[in-house]
Amino acid sequence: MASTYKELLAGIDTFLFDVDGVFTDNRVLLLPGLDPVRTFHSRDAFAVQHARKEGYRIIIATGGKSDGVRESFGRLRVEEYFDRVHDKSAKLDELIAAGLDPARAAYMGDDLPDLRVMQRVALPCCPADAAPEIKAISRFISAKNGGYGCVRDLLEQALRVQGKWHTDGAHTW
Repeated sequence: MASTYKELLAGIDTFLFDVDGVFTDNRVLLLPGLDPVRTFHSRDAFAVQHARKEGYRIIIATGGKSDGVRESFGRLRVEEYFDRVHDKSAKLDELIAAGLDPARAAYMGDDLPDLRVMQRVALPCCPADAAPEIKAISRFISAKNGGYGCVRDLLEQALRVQGKWHTDGAHTW
């Protein structure tokens, strides 16, 4: 059994992420008649598209709905984007039934709706500012807060451990 998160990273090929509190800092701008507006860290975005080019499976599961967020992940080559997910553990069941191996998966979440999924994957992860219950079960806690590069932190470490960080694909979007 792997004893450190870096040893676990060597066997990970699938990364599941929540959106709010992971890719964002949990703040949303609410304007009448528009989707809530969120900001993403550009280095998180770079790491996601690079991980996709290197063959990693990236899955987004969020309770919210935003056409802008969906389009942003589409530009990053994320093909598995699920919004309005009210039970993330049930979504994981669907993904497992379709072939996902939780023993080769990491999940980064920040709050209680993520807890049950995190308990079922090989590498539960969270940003530095996650809820205490989430930190308590995480094998990797990024030094970065949600919305400030925690996704990049996790993906870069995985890509480095597996020798896929500084490849030809790293030099292009």
